[in-house]
Amino acid sequence: MINYHGPIDRIYQYLFVVACFFLPLTVAANNIAIYLIVLIWIFSGDYSKKFQKIKNNNLAIASIVFFLLHVVALIWTENISWGLEIVRKMLPFLLVLPILLTITRSDNVKFYIFAFLLAIGISELLSYLIWFGVIEPFGYAYAGSPTPIMSHVSYNPFLAFAIYIVVNELISGKKISQYKRAIYTFFILTMTFNMFITGGRAGQIMFFVAIILLAFQYFKKSQIKAIYTSVGLIALISITSYNFSPVFHERIQMAYHEIVNYDANSDLDTSIGLRVNFLLNSWEIFNSSPLIGVGTGDFPDEYKVINAVNTPNATETSQPHNMYMLILTQLGLIGLISFLWMFYLQFKIALASDNQSIRNIGIAIPLLFLTIMWSDSYLLGHYTSNLFILFSSFIYSNR
Repeated sequence: MINYHGPIDRIYQYLFVVACFFLPLTVAANNIAIYLIVLIWIFSGDYSKKFQKIKNNNLAIASIVFFLLHVVALIWTENISWGLEIVRKMLPFLLVLPILLTITRSDNVKFYIFAFLLAIGISELLSYLIWFGVIEPFGYAYAGSPTPIMSHVSYNPFLAFAIYIVVNELISGKKISQYKRAIYTFFILTMTFNMFITGGRAGQIMFFVAIILLAFQYFKKSQIKAIYTSVGLIALISITSYNFSPVFHERIQMAYHEIVNYDANSDLDTSIGLRVNFLLNSWEIFNSSPLIGVGTGDFPDEYKVINAVNTPNATETSQPHNMYMLILTQLGLIGLISFLWMFYLQFKIALASDNQSIRNIGIAIPLLFLTIMWSDSYLLGHYTSNLFILFSSFIYSNR
């Protein structure tokens, strides 16, 4: 049974489980569950105690500061409308993460994780049904990428994180029955196979980083074993996928071709080529105001000007597909320090935990997100930003 104290806490716990379940399945239901928690928290009184809980959690304070910097940077932005849109996207760092950090309970973690993994299983089942031709592609799915609920850009990071969670359960020292161990192993294998029949390269890189992390967490006393194991597994999975997955084979070939043949003047419509141009042009925007940035809303306008000069034939963009560069251009070095401070606190809180499983996950969350945010602004999108916020809210909670 889900543990709770009092009627309001009971509502919080059940709504949070619902939010974890709907996270990989539907934006609307996930948002409804989260904001019902927020509204109940706001209108249920006892504010002194609530704000004291927020004050006592350093991650909550860091999250609020990060959000407020976006508000302050509206002062020197010229494009207020886009600035307000960015502020809206960052609103969970003010209203969601700090509040959820005060209501989640450590004795309910198994329910939160189970709800999330159950939904991942449903998403995976739908993906396989499309891949085997049992049902027609729908939603985001198409012939080369059977990911109906969300695009492969978000789906593969979800899979990589879910694989990490399940493997961590196997290696964290808990007593697990042979029956459960068999189910976990089967789930890991099906998720891994599912990972390589879709085209999400960032999620696949996240998966390989997760393998390295798991190896070091399992072989704590032997770094040599961790290195050999992780390198061997990555090589085996990569070679197998390259030879038997047409999608993975094609994506690797495409990436290699784009990197080797990159030309800033002609190769402007490839995935990697565009990202390189976004990065180089955004760096010029950052250099124009390195300390405080150009403002919360001015990136699209500033990029349009730089792009017209440097790469006039290239696609324009409203964000550089790199979370670090987005923060640097909008908020400058002050913003980046505030941003990275949240991840530092996550590592610090995780390392202080005496629960091995929670400690492992607490280290994985910042490490895996710090990895994939080089290839896209993953804390702007609904799915991946809510994945980060929901798991952070119970892994780093004072409760």
